[in-house]
Amino acid sequence: MASSLLVIRGPAGTAGTAQFLNICQWMREDQAAGSERRSEEAGPQQTGECGWTDSRGEWTAETWSLPALVQEDSQKSQAGSTGRTGSTGSPALCCLEPSAAMFCTTKPPGSVSPAKRQIKEVKETKTTINCVTFPLPGEGPEQQLLKPNEWSYCDYFWADKKDPQGTTSVAGFEVLLQKQLKGKQMQKEMAEFVHERIKIEEEYAKNLSKLSLSPLAAQEEGTLGEAWTQLKKSLHDEAEVHLKFSNKLHSEVEKPLLTFRGDNFKKDLKKYDHHIADLRKQLASRYASVEKARKALADRQKDLEVKTQQLEIKLSNKTEEDIKKARRKSTQAGDDLMRCVDLYNQTQSKWFEEMVTTSMELEKLEVERIEWIQQHLRQYTTLRHETDMFNQSTAEPVDQLLQNVDPAKDRELWVKENKTSEVRPVDMDI
Repeated sequence: MASSLLVIRGPAGTAGTAQFLNICQWMREDQAAGSERRSEEAGPQQTGECGWTDSRGEWTAETWSLPALVQEDSQKSQAGSTGRTGSTGSPALCCLEPSAAMFCTTKPPGSVSPAKRQIKEVKETKTTINCVTFPLPGEGPEQQLLKPNEWSYCDYFWADKKDPQGTTSVAGFEVLLQKQLKGKQMQKEMAEFVHERIKIEEEYAKNLSKLSLSPLAAQEEGTLGEAWTQLKKSLHDEAEVHLKFSNKLHSEVEKPLLTFRGDNFKKDLKKYDHHIADLRKQLASRYASVEKARKALADRQKDLEVKTQQLEIKLSNKTEEDIKKARRKSTQAGDDLMRCVDLYNQTQSKWFEEMVTTSMELEKLEVERIEWIQQHLRQYTTLRHETDMFNQSTAEPVDQLLQNVDPAKDRELWVKENKTSEVRPVDMDI
């Protein structure tokens, strides 16, 4: 029976990472239990060599049959010895006896070529976009919203958004910052609108006051003349009302809109922006380290595979030593990859936490902005109603005098003041 060489392949940082860690733990426990026994055994041992291989696909278990020549020499040198042996100090490499059927299978010499491999595929469930790892649609348990039924910022801005041209992408957090800046601009434009309204009121009040001094129809007499005089006076009173309205608009609407969140607000937004951007840069750096470690592991495994094939062709102490060195380097590369993936996950978790906290803070700021504007626009309508009431009060005296206009009385007064004679003409006598 030929011994078997087991190589487990798979991408760290994906669904296979858990398998990678579980198998490593099994290897550590197994090696610790057999370390004392292995140290007492002498001579070449009949073993299979197990290492990690990363192909950016799925974790795979590969079994290679050692050549019959190596099998026979090993049996002669270790007659009577049993048990599993393995490389020391390696969480990612192991040596397995044929009895470890859960990972390796044994074949008669020559029945399986050295390149023959048994591969067990694991379905990919995650993808990385712009250095952020997401679950694939329809894979894994469905994620629950952090704040269901609230349409909260913290639930809907995790991915990057492409611009209309599709040439560049904008981070989800940047979209939230743009919303804040747009809100600040809208607030400024509302203040400008109210300012234009104030200018109209001021100009209107000025023209009303000027018109109230007009001498037109000043010679109207009687009750109608009194009503006319009161009407002109009411224009002056109305002008005062509109002037007060414009002053209140400035102090109670325009000024609050202008001063709400001054220059410090943009500085605060920049702090948020720089903080999240720095975390995103750290995440990109960690991801680059993962990819570099992944490539290094693939290179080390390829080197180990080449040297293993050379051993099948020609057995020599130098080849065996090269395999040991390649195995150690492969083990170190696997450890480096696990370490890089762990650091990446830690950085992504930190970014996630800060994204939730900061996006909810921006959400709170937006609610405050809307409520502030709502409050002062309602003050505008209140002042407008007050102005209408005051204008109505200026018209009431005019209305009362107009009701008292009496054409007969006006005629009487005019006749008394302007009569020439009460004696009427009579016929002439002959």
